[in-house]
Amino acid sequence: MLRQRIIVTLLLLPPGITCIFLGGVWYFAFLLTFFLLAAYEYAQMMQKGGYRPAAPIIVGGVFVLALAHSAPTFWPQLESRAGLIAGGALVALLAAASLWHTIDYELGAPASATDWAITIAGFVYLGWMGGYIMLLRALPDGLSWTMMVFPAIWLSDSGAYVVGKRFGKTQMTRRLSPKKTWEGFVGGLVWGAVFGALFGWFGSFRAGPESSAGFVSGGAVGLVVSVAGVLGDLGISMLKRQIGIKDTSNLLGPHGGLLDRIDSWIIAAPIAYFVIITFFQ
Repeated sequence: MLRQRIIVTLLLLPPGITCIFLGGVWYFAFLLTFFLLAAYEYAQMMQKGGYRPAAPIIVGGVFVLALAHSAPTFWPQLESRAGLIAGGALVALLAAASLWHTIDYELGAPASATDWAITIAGFVYLGWMGGYIMLLRALPDGLSWTMMVFPAIWLSDSGAYVVGKRFGKTQMTRRLSPKKTWEGFVGGLVWGAVFGALFGWFGSFRAGPESSAGFVSGGAVGLVVSVAGVLGDLGISMLKRQIGIKDTSNLLGPHGGLLDRIDSWIIAAPIAYFVIITFFQ
């Protein structure tokens, strides 16, 4: 199992880091691939639970919302209309979901109101939130910020695992994730803050003295994403527990599905984006 996990990580990490450094369409395409597959997994997972979400609207909605968020970064002339584009895309998708499920109910679906809510939750949670991960890289000094945020998320998760396995005694959640401990949670916070500060310090050399990316901002952002990442992880665990499955898919073997791998990104990275533009821009 450990060898398989290492192989999968080594296969995914180099192209991921390369796309972060390249930015632009490469970064967009790489993240979009992850989120579209995660959206499909989400729809399939809900179908296993006996629900009837509109999979085409969920997957298509993630694409539309991610593109709507990112459009001004590719076409700067659209920047003044960014809110109109993103808001219009969301309204159109809400209308499409309503039309789909009212017709489905008329055709005999037993719980279209629940299906409607699941469809909306899917494209908003993955598409709208994912759009901010696209915008993170487009910030001034976006490469430094992105290479601060993602390692902090990843290493916070690793720190929680290592510390929890060694010192964990106090159960954090009995139903959602019984193996999580408060000791591991604290370990994750420390690792996230320390490595966020470290990568922020490295990023300050690239960004230059005028940038707010640095040791202090990296530590603060690392601490925030460590907390938010746990919430993202537990949120997807809640869905899996209710459906009665261990992983969202077996696409990555022992790593589970893509949704299992990006669960902490979904909340942590957008929160990091708003923390950065509010306090450090």
